[in-house]
Amino acid sequence: RAAEKVRDVAAELLAIYAQREARHGTALAIDRLMYDQFASAFPFEETPDQLQAIEAVLADMAQNSPMDRVVCGDVGFGKTEVALRAAFVSAMAGRQVALLVPTTLLAEQHFRNFSDRFADWPIRVEVLSRFKSPKEIKQALELLAVGKIDIIIGTHRLLQKDVKFDRLGIIIID
Repeated sequence: RAAEKVRDVAAELLAIYAQREARHGTALAIDRLMYDQFASAFPFEETPDQLQAIEAVLADMAQNSPMDRVVCGDVGFGKTEVALRAAFVSAMAGRQVALLVPTTLLAEQHFRNFSDRFADWPIRVEVLSRFKSPKEIKQALELLAVGKIDIIIGTHRLLQKDVKFDRLGIIIID
């Protein structure tokens, strides 16, 4: 029975993998000059592990296949910077970014961080949180649906049926 169950699971995994391989993603062009300018604003020196993670994510984003990448690290590793750089590449390539976080406070913290880092760039960042009025949320959703918001940050609210994207490029889960 155990061997049969293992074969069933293996067959299921192979089917999932085959379906995934058949799907096509969108390769995003990376303007290295602009990217390097954005990256140079990072106020810390990147660690070798952080640089490796960033380059792996950027390489994935340049491929025509769907991207699934898990970036793991301790607190202070710089995972947010990896996310910021991926978001930059996506937004500058004309694709929207959704940053899904577990708490409202983290959504607000990321909103401040992303807003600060993108302040000098033509990238619009918004947050969906319980700190926003229903009118503000409605307006943000309307702007998101027509592509006027490049990066949206929020909790499970981003998973609701009324959240529509014009040209979603990447979903980052924190």
